[in-house]
Amino acid sequence: MTIPLFKTNPNIMKPYALMDLDDTLFQTQRKIDAWDLPTTEPESLVCATVNKQDEPLSFMSQRQAALFNWLLASTDLIVVTARDRSEIKRVKLPFDSWQVLTHGAIILSKDGKLQAQWQQHMHSKLTPLQDKLNQLSQLFANHSKSDQNHLVFTPHIDSFHNGSIDEELTIYLAIKHAQKDHQALVDLAAKLPTLIRDFEQDFYVHVNANNLAILPHAVHKRHAVQFLLEHHLDHQRPSFGFGDSLADLPFLQLLDWYGMPNHGQLHEQYQSKPSV
Repeated sequence: MTIPLFKTNPNIMKPYALMDLDDTLFQTQRKIDAWDLPTTEPESLVCATVNKQDEPLSFMSQRQAALFNWLLASTDLIVVTARDRSEIKRVKLPFDSWQVLTHGAIILSKDGKLQAQWQQHMHSKLTPLQDKLNQLSQLFANHSKSDQNHLVFTPHIDSFHNGSIDEELTIYLAIKHAQKDHQALVDLAAKLPTLIRDFEQDFYVHVNANNLAILPHAVHKRHAVQFLLEHHLDHQRPSFGFGDSLADLPFLQLLDWYGMPNHGQLHEQYQSKPSV
């Protein structure tokens, strides 16, 4: 059999780029300083997100902005993020493709509509866990009222439609530390399995920097990306992606190529030390 040699093709097939957002394409000023990122002089920064008061919160370096501009022009750019439908609105970047939100519990189509099949699937998985999620919510809500407590607790809730059903369901629980004490969150994560019956059977915990998430096993970026790859994306088109956290690695491993920024949780986990 004769195999032809490669020849350039002017009809470029755009690859899919599946991208985590926070700490991959942009980050807060605190992390810019901690990571000593290049091309982040004040006059070079590009605002990427705002806070609830509509004030600049996260920024892209000139290099990150150049990468993002290239991705927009050269790929079908698919967002894969922990941000929910409210939080994604505070990202001031022009996305125009699929969006995987809320750690994978929500998929939005290119026109911004909920993907019905995935929504029904998630509804069936989340409904049996509402009592336990509400128990945990009440536990942390009471705990957060303590004067000595520095935990900031947020339940992530969204609307789900399944046939005639239209209801709000808790998807996952997020906890931050007011003083950004990462070790306090790590210690809390170790205690969680003792707080509620069969905790590890129903939930897993992810800790990255000042974020602790308690998630049902059904809620994962990998599950949502696998659904898109199998049912909605063109199998002939190549795919690649980037993410900064250990929670990103399972979805990245579904792609043809993947990588990480040279900072953040994944980089620290796999950073090699040169021998002396």
